[in-house]
Amino acid sequence: MLSTLNILIQYKEAFLRGLFVTLELCFIIWVIGIIIGVLFGYLSSKFKNSFGIPLRTMSFILAGIPILVLLFWFYYPAQTILQVNIAPFWVTVFVLSVIDIFYVADLVRNSLLNFPNEYKIAAKVCGLSQKETFLKIEFPIVLRQILPGLLNIQVNILQLTLFASLISVEEIFKVAQEINSQIYQPVEIYSTLAVFFLIICLPLNGLAMWLKYKFTRNISEQ
Repeated sequence: MLSTLNILIQYKEAFLRGLFVTLELCFIIWVIGIIIGVLFGYLSSKFKNSFGIPLRTMSFILAGIPILVLLFWFYYPAQTILQVNIAPFWVTVFVLSVIDIFYVADLVRNSLLNFPNEYKIAAKVCGLSQKETFLKIEFPIVLRQILPGLLNIQVNILQLTLFASLISVEEIFKVAQEINSQIYQPVEIYSTLAVFFLIICLPLNGLAMWLKYKFTRNISEQ
């Protein structure tokens, strides 16, 4: 029987390869999800009927479909229908990016819609333009309000990358499964995997909690 340390040493190249794929997945998804999600959230708050209603409708529909079903549908039936062959890595990027975009958009939209009008009125009285009001008042306050939720969403996306192994993406969970099929030591292997996610997720969750305690409050009462 190999110890956890011996397993890590013996299969370090495989674990590092899986770790790299997982982190690469997350980086691409996070960048796409945050940038487009913030943009969609902003447009949804400004154009409530033409943009906000369709966005909320899609978000409602996606919330009712399990992530695993979406992954399998876009990997098998969708590619058959469209007669294309897309690598599972990019299928995962697409599906999880869409999920991330709608999560982030909902967060940003709600924060912008709940922003007190008194702040905008006070800025107008002080002679600030609409652009200056957004950049100097609205944006900094809203950013502080959404940061904890934004971090929690990205941690959730990191954990959802585990499902990519089911469509043959060689991320860290898939690698752990392959190693376990060779030496069958599930306790040591999956405990190591759990520690890996704890090392990454706990600091992010802790930072989100600290930011929420430090910055998030009912700004309408200030």
